[in-house]
Amino acid sequence: MDIGITVRLDLPFDAAVERTRAALKEQGFGVLTEIDVQATLREKLGEEMERYLILGACNPPLAHRALGVDRRIGLLLPCNVVVREDEGATIVEALDPEIMVSSTGEPGFTPVAQEAAARLRKALDTLGPS
Repeated sequence: MDIGITVRLDLPFDAAVERTRAALKEQGFGVLTEIDVQATLREKLGEEMERYLILGACNPPLAHRALGVDRRIGLLLPCNVVVREDEGATIVEALDPEIMVSSTGEPGFTPVAQEAAARLRKALDTLGPS
């Protein structure tokens, strides 16, 4: 099972991050958290890796609907979107929200997950070719 929605961009990392934020905002997502994995691994472990950023994206109306089905869904929120360098390109990946349905077996999540997935796909599609 593919757990992500992915696009590969011929953009510098910083430009891809900026465009990703704008595309998410256009689809009603705000970025609640940001984790700079590269900086964290360097600081905590002395390890080096490519630029890798995790954005915790949330669409409040969709989150509210999902929480109305089952409060435990907060364990799978917010929607993680990764921007990372990869051999001269930048990869943008979003966790497929339909994982909420497949991992929980709760059919009540289906309409929320489908709408969230459609919005994330639309956001990533605006970034460029995959």
